[in-house]
Amino acid sequence: MHDIVKEASHFITLDTVNIIYLFLVGFVGGLVSGFIGSGGAFVLTPGMMSMGVPGLVAVASNMCHKFPKALVGALKRAKYGQVDVKLGIALGVSAEAGVLYGAHIQEGIRKSFGDAGSNLYVSIAFVVILAVVGTFVLLDAWKTYKSGSANEEEKVTKIARWVQSVNIPGTMVYFKSLNARISVLFTIPLGFATGMLAATIAVGGFIGVPSMIYVLGAPSLMASATELVIAFIMGLGGSFKYAMSGLVDIRLAMIILAGSLFGIQLGAIGTTYVKPFMIKVVMGVVMVIVLFSRGLMVPVYLSQLGLISPLGEPTIKALKSTSFAIMILALALGAFIVLRAIWQGRRAERALSPAPALERGKA
Repeated sequence: MHDIVKEASHFITLDTVNIIYLFLVGFVGGLVSGFIGSGGAFVLTPGMMSMGVPGLVAVASNMCHKFPKALVGALKRAKYGQVDVKLGIALGVSAEAGVLYGAHIQEGIRKSFGDAGSNLYVSIAFVVILAVVGTFVLLDAWKTYKSGSANEEEKVTKIARWVQSVNIPGTMVYFKSLNARISVLFTIPLGFATGMLAATIAVGGFIGVPSMIYVLGAPSLMASATELVIAFIMGLGGSFKYAMSGLVDIRLAMIILAGSLFGIQLGAIGTTYVKPFMIKVVMGVVMVIVLFSRGLMVPVYLSQLGLISPLGEPTIKALKSTSFAIMILALALGAFIVLRAIWQGRRAERALSPAPALERGKA
């Protein structure tokens, strides 16, 4: 009984304001997810942490909301032939091992250093990952825009050609997305790294999708679709592992799932009205803003752990308020850009549609 009370104490109180905020976080996470083809967890996990949810509970609850959504998405995209189920399972098995190991590390940090230690670990991971990936995405978007090569056919990288040329007897498997046979041994470290990252910040796709494209040689469309299979496998096992430790707040998972199911549909519509580089711009800009939101909280957690001089209460309050405000800015900006793209696209369609009827009338 004592353990149940202890675990429940890490769950926040849900009042009307918190429920509305969570729904909006889920909605924007889904909106961004549908628009950029990523899981949107880089918005959802920090969004929950900004309202006081412990980092590990935010990661666990995010993972729990994600796997049913990934299953629905995978089944939908499989109908269009975009999913390589065999590759998804191959990467998913080793990714599951990475999730279980990552969850073990997470729980060890929390037991040794409490919620402040877990929050610091998750926040630093977010700052580093978002800085690297966000910068890369923005530079790639700028490069694509300047070169005007947005519609060029994708080319297989040198490393992917090498991976596909290596023959290790007894381990070779044909994958349709690669249109080649490769050794399954190459999938093990890639899947494990994907799972480790997912268990840390609930965002495994930052490694999973690029590794399939650049290391294995899969087309980006099939890589993003196959990632849904991996996300389902990781989410199912990871949610069970975290739930057994009492870290999944099912209330948070269900609220953000409800919001994201609305948002993901609108986000997907938005992709039909914008150029590919704009999708990368939205992704990069939101990542950089979220990075600053999490980065501001790092001194607070360092202070709580006694690793730096204690911060005064006014300073802590100011940092928390600023971090929350920046998170709101990231959510609002992401939603504004996507919804504006949809509105402009629809308006352009309506402006063009009467023209044929007018011409027929003149004829």
